[in-house]
Amino acid sequence: MSRGLANCNPGNIRRSSCRYRGEVRPSRDPAFKQFESLAWGYRAIFVTLRTYARKYGLNTLRGMITRWAPPSENSTEAYIRAVTDRTGLQPDAVIDVGSKEQMIPLVAAMSEVENGARADFRTIEQGWELYGEEERAKSEE
Repeated sequence: MSRGLANCNPGNIRRSSCRYRGEVRPSRDPAFKQFESLAWGYRAIFVTLRTYARKYGLNTLRGMITRWAPPSENSTEAYIRAVTDRTGLQPDAVIDVGSKEQMIPLVAAMSEVENGARADFRTIEQGWELYGEEERAKSEE
């Protein structure tokens, strides 16, 4: 099992001061966050990609992946190609972070690249539901 899946962190989100719902604190992994379940880990990916779009204006697959997996640490272009091949999303097309139809395949492809294993769409959908609950709560405030 990959480190990301063992940590219930399918995006391999690094430890940082940013806190997520469902996060195990303190993480027992010296470099990466851990989550209570894979669904919470997938939710964290959705939240992070939404932040990229809203806060940094990174609303394309290329923009998101370049920040997620920077060239200083990864083969970013290969990552982008892999996600494009798996999703059919074009690298420079605008991604709607509120679209389940775009985001679930995108996150599934990212998880596959990060972990070398196919993602379980049911678990990603559970993460989407957790993410959606947060969005609904924010709109009611």
